[in-house]
Amino acid sequence: MFPSFAVTVDVVILTISDGDLCVLLVRRGGDPYRDHWALPGGFKLPDETLDQAAKRELLEETGVKAPKHLDQLKAYGDPGRDPRSNVVTVAYLAVVPELGGIRAGGDADRAQLFPVRQAIQRRFELAFDHRDILRDALQRVERDLESSHLATAFVGQTFTLSELRAVYERVWDTELDAANFRRSLLASDASFVESTGTTAAPGPEGGRPPEMFRATDSWKNYGSPVKRSRRRDPRDRR
Repeated sequence: MFPSFAVTVDVVILTISDGDLCVLLVRRGGDPYRDHWALPGGFKLPDETLDQAAKRELLEETGVKAPKHLDQLKAYGDPGRDPRSNVVTVAYLAVVPELGGIRAGGDADRAQLFPVRQAIQRRFELAFDHRDILRDALQRVERDLESSHLATAFVGQTFTLSELRAVYERVWDTELDAANFRRSLLASDASFVESTGTTAAPGPEGGRPPEMFRATDSWKNYGSPVKRSRRRDPRDRR
């Protein structure tokens, strides 16, 4: 006989909010880890798939409907990760332009956005091994931002170049040159954005309203044109 174990799902849902890369967390209303913040998630029911469980738990605990970009991240099954029993969890990663209508439900008594790096840097305690899951999710997003169209999932159907550039800057925690960023997107051989012919509302400082763009198929054909700069090791004299 093989030992029995339970299966749960946990969802890392990321967005840019108030100029920061944020994750949606819930405060647990029951044991174990009562009053600790955690990723939305819970036990998979016998009659549902993993994807269905992830979507259901996200909606029940946060009021958020699962977005189109919802992918399996990794499975976690270290012994003792859950004090209740032997539990394997399958983590999901979701990216959205914005989160509206957040409301706690199920066994969560609060749902709230937090800056990702605050959670990773132990500004507060997370339940279970959710800090490790969140760290893995951030590393996945950092990598995928260079090789896919993931950056466009953080913005709406139309966006300014400043909004798109902010995605890379917040995820990579660095600053990008605005002129070089624009050139990389508007290359003559494969333009990754096209103008909508409209402008955004003027900012509080006034000035010329920024131009609005939409993504082209080049993202799907070639991946991201923006690459992360690598700092050379000072010991490397080549």
